Amino acid sequence: MILPSPKAARSTSSGGRVPKIDGIASPAAQLLRAAAVRERSARLLGLAERDALAHFVYRPERLLDAARYVLDTIRARYPDLAIPFHSRWRHFTAGGVDRWAQLADEIGGLDPAERARIRFDLALTSVLLDAGAGDRWRYREKGGAEYGRSEGLAVASLHLFRAGAFSGSARASLRADAAGLAALDLAKLADGLQVAASNPLPGLEGRLGLLHRLAAALAGERSLFGPDARFGNLFDYLMAESAGGAIAAPRILELLLHGLGGIWPGRLALEGVPLGDTWRHRALQTDDPTSGYMPLHKLSQWLVYSLIEPIEDTGARVTEIDGLTGLAEYRNGGLMIDTGLIEPRDPRLAAERLNVGDEAVVEWRALTVALLDRLAEALRLCLGLGAEALPLARVLEGGTWAAGRRIALERRPGGVSPLAIESDGTVF
Repeated sequence: MILPSPKAARSTSSGGRVPKIDGIASPAAQLLRAAAVRERSARLLGLAERDALAHFVYRPERLLDAARYVLDTIRARYPDLAIPFHSRWRHFTAGGVDRWAQLADEIGGLDPAERARIRFDLALTSVLLDAGAGDRWRYREKGGAEYGRSEGLAVASLHLFRAGAFSGSARASLRADAAGLAALDLAKLADGLQVAASNPLPGLEGRLGLLHRLAAALAGERSLFGPDARFGNLFDYLMAESAGGAIAAPRILELLLHGLGGIWPGRLALEGVPLGDTWRHRALQTDDPTSGYMPLHKLSQWLVYSLIEPIEDTGARVTEIDGLTGLAEYRNGGLMIDTGLIEPRDPRLAAERLNVGDEAVVEWRALTVALLDRLAEALRLCLGLGAEALPLARVLEGGTWAAGRRIALERRPGGVSPLAIESDGTVF
């Protein structure tokens, strides 16, 4: 799909208007927005409040206890409440080592724009590789430290990036471009992630396929990603669109969903437009062209959260950050189940192997998004803070993601999710 030039795009950015695809307001464009995630999640929560959902029961009387559990987690991690935004950059400091700062010191002497492009490239590849690691996989860093799950994938992907695994340029290894991503093979990816029979990583082939489709998307959207089809060039597009001022976070998401929409495998499409992390739920049936669709856009929103710091470190501003939603993944979702905020209507659900497109999983993820907003409101009341002082991005980091991991470790060996999801390496 062809996006307008930065100059033309300013007339279609956020502001409540539906973005356009190929110059035509498409029904699909209504689903490729953070506002659609929030509105439809809230609609399902409203049905849950009337006990009208098929798969989960909502227990609102447990909201305050859940908020207190999260607050305990926040105070343990950030006693001064100086909470950074939730983003991939937090995982790069696993074990107390700031690996991005080390890499930035080694690079040295770069202008701020090129530093931002490098950070865009690193964030993208690392986020796309972080779709669940299971409870057996580990990454052993040089020096002996070992990491699992999101931290392990963050450290591993940073070292892959540092080694030039995603670059097609012999002169510039620290980049992610179409040529480099297309040339990446399974053996090199497996080696970089230390995958072996004794160290299995679910969805490895799916992750490689995702990176190969990313290469095609970068090459096909040069208005966004430049003549060299490099993701980092999106920084220049955003700066041109903002004319040196501010760029709205939901607008960044719209551009990502349009520019990278084709990378997700076997997903739904509407009038030929790929819908990404969007699924069907019968409770959303209406007479609208977008009837029955539940957008969630977890990885794409995770990426937007991770682009905010590289943008703002150049002196530019990102606004409307709370226009993004909470992330519908198994740590936040597990928190909702483990605190009893929601309960499976059928207790046997926890014993099943579920797929990401199963309606029960879609319902769980949507309720998670809506309840993250409720928890954020409850936490602000407990702390006497407003949304500006405690935005959702800090609630997630402080926060619900860590609390979800904490309570999972308390309840199940290895801290696994309360629901077992078959991962294809692109969602969980």
